[in-house]
Amino acid sequence: MSALVLGFAVPLWELARFAVGSNLYSYILLIPLISLFLVWRKRGCLALAAPIRRGAGALFFMAGGALLAVYWLGLRPRARLLEDDYLPLMITGFLLLFLGLCAWFWGGAVLRSLTFPLAFLFFMVPMPAAALLQVDAFLQQGSAAAAEMFFRLSGMPFLREGLIFQLPGIALQIAPECSGIHSTLVLLITSFLAGYLQLSTGWKRAVLVLAVIPLALLRNGFRVYVLGELCVHVSPRIIDSPLHHQGGPIFFVLSLIPLFVLLMVLQRSETREARLNHAKQSENDPA
Repeated sequence: MSALVLGFAVPLWELARFAVGSNLYSYILLIPLISLFLVWRKRGCLALAAPIRRGAGALFFMAGGALLAVYWLGLRPRARLLEDDYLPLMITGFLLLFLGLCAWFWGGAVLRSLTFPLAFLFFMVPMPAAALLQVDAFLQQGSAAAAEMFFRLSGMPFLREGLIFQLPGIALQIAPECSGIHSTLVLLITSFLAGYLQLSTGWKRAVLVLAVIPLALLRNGFRVYVLGELCVHVSPRIIDSPLHHQGGPIFFVLSLIPLFVLLMVLQRSETREARLNHAKQSENDPA
C-alpha cells in the first residue's frame, strides 16, 4: 500500500515543483482545484447507488500501466528524458491510473457524470518538448501575419523578413518567448471551462474553444503592432519598457472581451432555441 501511495505521490510532487518554477505551466497548480470544484457542483446528481461495473476501470488501469511500462522498461534504460518529455509521459500514466481507480470504486455511471471534471485534469499534462516547439512556431508565424495586417491597415511603413519587422528607426523580432503561448493556453482553458459551465450544446462549445486560435493570433499581433507604433512615434526605448516585458496580462484581458462577447451570443442563441422548442411543444401538447 505504501508503495502505491509513493508511486502516486512522486510524479505529483515533481509536477508541482516543475509548475512552481515554470512561467509557462504555472496554471497547472490550479487545475486539480478547479476539477474538484466541478465535481462538488455535481455532487447532488451522482448515481452512487448504481451497480458498479468495473470493466472501464480495468481498461484505464491497463492503459496507464502500459504507458508507464513503456517508460520504465523501454525508454528509461536507454536514455534520460528531458523533464519536458518525462513529465508528460508520467502524468498521463498517473491520470489514467487515477481514472481507473475512480471507475473501479464509483462505477461507469458516476464516471460518465463526471466526464468533464475528470477530463479537465489532463490540462495538468505539460506538452512534450517537440510539440511545444511546433506550437511556438505556429504562434510566432500567425502573430507575424496578424501584426503585418495591423501595420498595413494603419499605413505604417515597414519591411517584413520572416519574423522580423523593420520599422522607421527600429527593428522588431517575434522571438519564441514573444509567441504568447502562456496566454493562449490560459485562454484555451478558460474557453473550455466557460463553455462547460455556460453552454449546453456541443457544437457551440466547440465554436467557443476554436475561437481561441484566431483570438490568440490577433491578440499577439496587436501587441506587436502597439509596441511598434509606440517605438516609432514615442520612443524606441519602449522596447525595453515594462509594457513589453510585463505587458502580457493587459493584452490577455483585452482578448477575454471578444471571447465573452462570443459566449454571450452563443448563450442567447441557446435561450432563443429553448424558447422556440418550448413554444412548439406547447402547441403540440393537447389542451
